[in-house]
Amino acid sequence: MNSNSPASINSSAPTSANDIRGLKPPIDIPNPWLWVWAGLAVVALVVILYYAWSYFQKKALKLPPLVIIPPHERARQKLQEALALFSQPRPFCILVSDTIRVYLEERFNFHAPERTTEEFLHELKATNLLLPDQKESLGEFLSVCDMVKFARYEPGQPELQALHESAMRLIDETEPAATTETRATANPVTA
Repeated sequence: MNSNSPASINSSAPTSANDIRGLKPPIDIPNPWLWVWAGLAVVALVVILYYAWSYFQKKALKLPPLVIIPPHERARQKLQEALALFSQPRPFCILVSDTIRVYLEERFNFHAPERTTEEFLHELKATNLLLPDQKESLGEFLSVCDMVKFARYEPGQPELQALHESAMRLIDETEPAATTETRATANPVTA
């Protein structure tokens, strides 16, 4: 026997019949119709999303634009509405007082609606946003409104009219300057 022959080199080597590896599992061949249906589902989803998006875009365009009414204009409207309650002093004073408090909060960032009159007037003393006579007038205005709201004071028509005029005067004096100039040019005074 030849010493170089493969059988003599390693007699313990496995034969080629024993060299077979295990069988691989079968390969899954996907159904071509599955890909077609998946593609159609994706296309249908894209179409539905597009139509939903365009529907909401059209609906958003139909919404009227948000009109922002300045605080002084809203306050004037509320004071005009308060005139309908002129024969009922307590509801009238509540509406007028609340209107002025909300106006001052929106205009000057005072926290008037959440505070008592005393707390609010104390905060008002520390600020330079209102003139001294405006602060005094506002203090008198709020104290009369508080007497009507809490002490069951029944003012007469002239006093209610004076409260309304005081509220309107405060708004006129404290509205932004650009608005005052615009209103003056829109309504020129003829001599």
